[in-house]
Amino acid sequence: MKVSKFKISDVLFVVFIVLLLIPQTRTPIMVLVNKVKVELFSPGAVSAKEQIQLEPFIYKLENLDGESVKVKVGDGDITFISYWATWCPPCIAELPSIEALYQDYGDKINFVMISNEDPEKIRKFLEKKNFAVPAVIPKMEAPEELYEKTIPTNYIIDASGKIIIKEKGASDWNSEKVRQVLDALIAERDSTMHKKALSK
Repeated sequence: MKVSKFKISDVLFVVFIVLLLIPQTRTPIMVLVNKVKVELFSPGAVSAKEQIQLEPFIYKLENLDGESVKVKVGDGDITFISYWATWCPPCIAELPSIEALYQDYGDKINFVMISNEDPEKIRKFLEKKNFAVPAVIPKMEAPEELYEKTIPTNYIIDASGKIIIKEKGASDWNSEKVRQVLDALIAERDSTMHKKALSK
């Protein structure tokens, strides 16, 4: 009996490996594996001493229609930045959580979804998935502090330009933990703006 169970597990393992080798089935399987990670893992704020301070800057980008887009990073704006691609299984796995976060916070913070792919390919991908989160093409080198070879790499940057969250790999961005971080950053920004307005 033990022998037959061992043989069945061997066959299943071989089938799994073969499916991973076939391009048409590899991506869906890897997306599924990464969705499990998304269900289990949610990023949190890095400790205060590990938070990197960026010089506030203007990120020069282009939307999928070829129009110039300039996004303030720091300098009073909170920004969610994602480096991603349509062919990347971890990116695909976490995008629904980013889309859900965008639906609730898109009017409160900047969402910058950066890909180096062909704009039409990105547009078709987002339309097929029914995602509204805005994708953009970079038109400048990112600051060194935001440069990563791994995708997805995501950042939440506060209104002063401080990196509050940095995460590589698939994660649940629509978690209560992330929302609490954003709510605190928004409250802090609004309080600062209110104080500045009163002092004028």
